[in-house]
This record gives sequence, C-alpha cells and structure tokens, in this order.
Amino acid sequence: MKKLTIATRSSQLAVWQADFIKNEIQKKYPDITVDLKKIKTKGDKILDTPLSKIGGKGLFVKEVENALLEGEADIAVHSMKDVPSVMPEGMELYVTPKRETPYDAFLSLKFNSIDELPEGAIIGTSSLRRMVQIRKRRPDLQIENLRGNINTRIKKLEDGMYDAIVLAKAGLVRVGFFQHLKQTLTEDIMIPAVCQGTLGIEVRQKDSEIKKILDFFYDEETYIRTKAERAFLKTLEGGCQVPIAGFATIKSDKLKLMGMVASLDAKEYIYRETECPTEDAGLAGENMAKDILEAGGKKILDNIYHEEE
Repeated sequence: MKKLTIATRSSQLAVWQADFIKNEIQKKYPDITVDLKKIKTKGDKILDTPLSKIGGKGLFVKEVENALLEGEADIAVHSMKDVPSVMPEGMELYVTPKRETPYDAFLSLKFNSIDELPEGAIIGTSSLRRMVQIRKRRPDLQIENLRGNINTRIKKLEDGMYDAIVLAKAGLVRVGFFQHLKQTLTEDIMIPAVCQGTLGIEVRQKDSEIKKILDFFYDEETYIRTKAERAFLKTLEGGCQVPIAGFATIKSDKLKLMGMVASLDAKEYIYRETECPTEDAGLAGENMAKDILEAGGKKILDNIYHEEE
C-alpha cells in the first residue's frame, strides 16, 4: 500500500488526533503517504442546542463513518467516548492506542476547585454525565449548557459567561491548552465517560492489509479497559448523551470497574463497582450493567429516552 486516507472530524482536536495517528503510521512505514479527509459532522454543525436534544447516538461519528463505508477513506479516527456501542455492519473498531488521561478538567479564572465555587456560581458543560455529577456534589450551582470547540469554550469562560467550565482533560493535553486549568477531577470527584481519553481506529472488517499496518498501535491495558467499559455501555444500551459513567482501572492484574446511571435531576443515582481478573473484563462490564439496570437503571434510562422523543 502506497497511500492511506484517514477520515476525521474537522474540529481542531479531532484533526490533532488524526494527525497523531498519521505521523505514527508514517514513522513506522515511511513509504506510505497518509492524507486526512476532514468532515463536518452533525454535532459540529448544530452549536446552539444541547447535544442531548439533537440525537444522542453517533452525532460526531456517522458522517466520518460514511466516508469509510463508501470507500472514500481507509480508516476513521474517533474519540471513543463519542462512538455508539453498536457498530454498523461490516465495520470494526480494530485498535485503541495507549489511552491519554481519562479525567475531566475544572477550568476557572478565579476559583481553584469545584468545591471552592460560591453558591449560585455558573458552571458550563455540554455533558449530561457531568451535569448530574455536579448536581449531586454541588446542588447549589447553576449549570449552563456549553458548546463549541476548545477555543470557543475557553473564550466564553474568559468573557465572563461562566465562573467555571468542565472539559475532558485529554483534549487540553493533546492541543496544549493549560491556561485556567485549576483541578483534575479524578474518579472520586467525577467518574469519567466510557472510554474518555481513548482514540478508536475504525476499519472495514475485510481490510486485512489495513489491519496489519495498524497492529503496532495495540496497547494491552487500554484494550482491556476499553473492553470492560464498552461492554458496560453496550449492555445498558446507552447513547453517548445520557447520564452514564463507566471507568476501569488495572492494578496487579486486577480490573476495577465503576459505573453510574442517574436521572437528569440527580435525585436518582445508582452507583456500582466491581473487581475481577483482567481476562473477565467484558463479562464484568456486562454484569455490572445488568445489576444497575435491575436496581432501577432501566427505569431511569427509559424515562430519559421517553422525554427525548
């Protein structure tokens, strides 16, 4: 193969991610020319509406995936947290490179932590998962919708529209934006989104030549953690715009998985955690999701989906 085309969203962060994959491929295979095909997705075009109101599943993925399906690209690079739990027929999430930091980040001009915010302070986020966890920890805060790319969101903070904002830290690390970063929200403060900080490389299932080229990206720990978190999400049948959090860590060949489902007002909040050998990662994700569904999670999610219709 002499040329390879990567399909990607056209946002600054997505292009950085695709460029990273491009550069790694070219370092490994200097004889392969790699091009980017930049695509504006539905989620990128509609910026004045909360994500949950414009259709949760595949908002930042579908158009990129179509380029792969139609043969206009050889691989697609996604932020894994945006990828629906069920893949289209003939498509495969083949490899996940080493995970970047999975945590959320608290940014503010005046305040050093989420607990330091005064009563009634305005905090911005576009994520229902973050909203419910903020509501649970700080019900006295005003939570406002925050859309746009990283530059746009930080500009809104600097313009005084918000007292603080919450973003995925991985995005800040990747584009080198550390101004106003005051606190890393570890899992004891805010459970991350499923696969936050992880890149997914999607291919056509039958493209064995492409798969062989991509094999060097394989990172075992990221693969195991992704397997647990994705199994959890898939069993919940959750889209990426509902209040679901799932996060796996590995220590001494043991996988620890924590998960949460909540109502939009955070009054109903179901949390579970489990430990297992790493080889049981997928099963652990499925079983924990079933436990949460039986404990009231199914009713919570059904209510949210019903409200969206």
